[in-house]
Amino acid sequence: MAFPELLDRVGGLGRFQVLQIVVLVTPILWATSQNMLENFSAAVPRHRCWVPLLDNSTAQASVAGDLGPDALLAISIPPGPAQQPHQCRRFRQPQWQLMDSNATATNWSDAAVEPCEDGWVYDRSTFVSTIVTTWDLVCDSKALRPMAQSIYLAGILIGAAVCGHASDRFGRRRVLTWSYLQVAVSVMEWTSGRARPLMMTLNALGFSFGHVLIGSVAYGVRSWRTLQLVVSAPFFLYFVHSWWLPESARWLLTVGKVDQGLKELQRVAAINRKKTEGDTLTVEVLQSAMQEELSGNQTAASLGTLLHTPGLRLRIFISMLCWFSFGFTFYGLALNLQSLGSNIFLLQALIGVVDLPVKIGSLLLLKYLGRRLCQASSLVLPGLCILANILVPHEMEVLSSSLAVLGLGSLGAAFTCATIFSSELFPTVLRMTAVGLCQIATRGGAILGPLVPLLGVYGSWMPLLVYGVLSVLSGLAALLLPETKNLPLPDTIQDIQKQSVKKVTHDTGGQSILMSTWL
Repeated sequence: MAFPELLDRVGGLGRFQVLQIVVLVTPILWATSQNMLENFSAAVPRHRCWVPLLDNSTAQASVAGDLGPDALLAISIPPGPAQQPHQCRRFRQPQWQLMDSNATATNWSDAAVEPCEDGWVYDRSTFVSTIVTTWDLVCDSKALRPMAQSIYLAGILIGAAVCGHASDRFGRRRVLTWSYLQVAVSVMEWTSGRARPLMMTLNALGFSFGHVLIGSVAYGVRSWRTLQLVVSAPFFLYFVHSWWLPESARWLLTVGKVDQGLKELQRVAAINRKKTEGDTLTVEVLQSAMQEELSGNQTAASLGTLLHTPGLRLRIFISMLCWFSFGFTFYGLALNLQSLGSNIFLLQALIGVVDLPVKIGSLLLLKYLGRRLCQASSLVLPGLCILANILVPHEMEVLSSSLAVLGLGSLGAAFTCATIFSSELFPTVLRMTAVGLCQIATRGGAILGPLVPLLGVYGSWMPLLVYGVLSVLSGLAALLLPETKNLPLPDTIQDIQKQSVKKVTHDTGGQSILMSTWL
């Protein structure tokens, strides 16, 4: 009797698991809010240079005549893109000649303008303050904003790596008390195999609701410091209730803490109203169960095996490309919503609203259409939406925002497909290694994605072109992967090779029958 059978005896899906998923998935909403917080705390409001005639009462009083703000703006700030006031330049001296109705831009030269030497004035009608207004992350310093986003995402990568190792060494609960990066692991290790797809779905839907949550909270809180506090404060509560969470019994048994593991299993049995079953468990039964489980996993394989086996090498490279494309495109666009529409609060909420049916629908499509086609289409469709947005005129904001929401929502399906597809492509002895490499690829894409808008200096269409082309190409590359629908999970490399042989034999036989029929 292995550990999954032990878990079934005390209840693999009962009251305990329901409480566990509620306690662990609820923080995901706020964790997602943290990830998307940059859209609001780092929003870039409209701005212009500070100029005396507009922003100094003494200078305004010295102006002869009755000139309104628009006239003073015209003689103080040169026109920029789309004939709007330039955001990063001002006239060295007021250009009074521009008051003439016949004056044109040729009445002044580049020598007449200078950078914003005295700072900027920001439009605070939407945001009271952001990190951009606090530290003037505009004009020559605008690259610092996406760099801050990339550094934050790099921190997530490092945190995931450190916490993953620490949770294996010190335990799931102890690490979870300080970090909720191990939420998925904590859920899965207390759930029986038949219920894990449901747990994965609920875990994924937590991110969807998180998008709606941050859009709603940010709409009501327009100061970045207050918003940071509101989004972060719930984690004090999660810190407190995390002490109630049980340690993973599987981990306890693996590291030899059998007595403590027995107590945790009996505790679960009591909550699931299977106390009698729990009382029948003994230290000897648990030791026997873990010996059986460990004996079935003695076959080891290295990272080199994954990279040097021809069939597996192609699978891991394409899988990593798909994961990289997801992280690159999603975080590149989702953390730059201002470029996709004016109402970023609504856009953020709509991403979550669209993400809900997309993720649920993708589970059904995976069942009927297969893994390969779903993975390919979930990347190609967002890419096409992004590329189509290049052709949409700036005035058609509704159409542009709709394409953006559709594209970002479809990327949610890409995440669901990649999660399931990747776990089925690799044998048990290499599965966690492969999934780990895919996660690293995702984080790498997430780190680089927010930097792509810097290419906008070469053309506003350039960032969208990069995102769209990569998404389409990775989707087409997914068609090179084998279909895994209705196939048993491979345990060894030999199982992968047997599947390939069967596929070749089947394809060859089909071609022979087709040729004989034609003849």
